[in-house]
Amino acid sequence: MTSGLDSRVFYTFLVALAAVARLVEIRIADRHRKSLLARGAVEVGAGHYPWMVLLHTAWLVACPLEVWLLGRPFLPLLGAVSLLAFLGAMALRYWVIATLGERWTTRVLVLPGAAPITGGPYRFTRHPNYLAVIVEILSLPLVHTAWGTAVVFSLANALLLRVRIAAEEKALSEVSSYGAVFAGRPRLLPRRNVGSRIE
Repeated sequence: MTSGLDSRVFYTFLVALAAVARLVEIRIADRHRKSLLARGAVEVGAGHYPWMVLLHTAWLVACPLEVWLLGRPFLPLLGAVSLLAFLGAMALRYWVIATLGERWTTRVLVLPGAAPITGGPYRFTRHPNYLAVIVEILSLPLVHTAWGTAVVFSLANALLLRVRIAAEEKALSEVSSYGAVFAGRPRLLPRRNVGSRIE
């Protein structure tokens, strides 16, 4: 009982750290948004943004709630693999943030005439940030076997990303050479040796 309680407390602390990281990222994204708008950027897909905020907030709340209320056990092997996947996804997202610099936001903002960024993780996939989010939403609940949260929010995220990616790619193609530059690049999952074929 004590070890179970300890694992739940640790897991709740882990989720709280993830929430703090999200809040810091929102502050950074808001600063970038204001700068981009001042430079003439245009926001698209604003209608789905509140749903994205709601999904991520509810996901962070649901993770520990499922563990505490439904008594989900801590399985060391699953927990370790899931934690490594979550940390790897976070690392990928921070690589994206570093690569995009001021052009990274949590909203879809396009800067007319600006060349697409093709370095960093964008050498391998069109949407590395969304790949990171997919892995995060799946893996964080599974650190403590909250499989219900993992399934429900992964499905909800998939539906939301269909809308968001379509809006983002359409807008970028209209104001830049995005369509031509990324035509041969996979949307989410990198293909073997794709990076070696990109200049």
